[in-house]
Amino acid sequence: MLDKAARENFPVAPFFLPRAWRADLMAVYGYARLVDDIGDGDLAPGGTDAVLLGLERERADDRLAVLDAFEADLRRVFDRGGEGPRHPLLKALVPAVRRCGLTPEPFLGLIEANRQDQRITRYATYDDLLAYCELSANPVGRLVLGITGTTTPERVRRSDAICTALQIVEHLQDVAEDLRRDRVYLPAEDMKRFDVETADLAAPTGGPPVRALVAFEAERARLLLDEGAPLVGSVHGRLRLLLAGFVAGGRAALRAIDAAGHDVLPGPPKPTKLDLVREAGATLRREG
Repeated sequence: MLDKAARENFPVAPFFLPRAWRADLMAVYGYARLVDDIGDGDLAPGGTDAVLLGLERERADDRLAVLDAFEADLRRVFDRGGEGPRHPLLKALVPAVRRCGLTPEPFLGLIEANRQDQRITRYATYDDLLAYCELSANPVGRLVLGITGTTTPERVRRSDAICTALQIVEHLQDVAEDLRRDRVYLPAEDMKRFDVETADLAAPTGGPPVRALVAFEAERARLLLDEGAPLVGSVHGRLRLLLAGFVAGGRAALRAIDAAGHDVLPGPPKPTKLDLVREAGATLRREG
């Protein structure tokens, strides 16, 4: 899980945070990555995770069955009088849940998003995509606020805007990879507007219509980041640096997409570490 953390657009649990926060954030990150790996069929071969969750090894490829077993094990995290969870990553989550008073809802949302991925591979409208991000992305920001003890309704609203933006940016970076999984996260109404067919997304490079569509969705993500960015200035100390890193990660990724001429089909445009540092500084100056 730690190697995947290093490849994100934003720092997951940077060194400057208090040790307890870092441990709790990495526990949540490990949970989120495992749920995604189940939903994407990317679990380690051999069925070990399925067995840990109480399933027969031969059912390891049944993603919905593994997600159901994972949800049952998650509920053991919150059952103080029970036997406790079976999976090591869920065992690692228990201290964070106890220490921070976290509730099941954000964790359940991430599971439901991955169930949805098994049933739905296309999104008709932008609103449909936003509803998916409410399950797949926004819970993570709410958990960060819960871990740091900074939850308020206004901060949740700003956090949701940032997390949805980051999810959209990731979808833009991964258009080609998602299509190989038979998933398209570009809204069908927007594809029609820009005269883009699914077959166009399988090309080695994006033609003008595809690039125009990506630019359109990137601008939506940028506006969401701008809407959420005041969250950075609403907190203090090292948490402000962390949240600035989240916003900066999204902005730097958008700059990388722009620098690629909005052609995301050859591979995900990625920002450099220097880009991230520059954007973090700019975000702190604007929002601090």
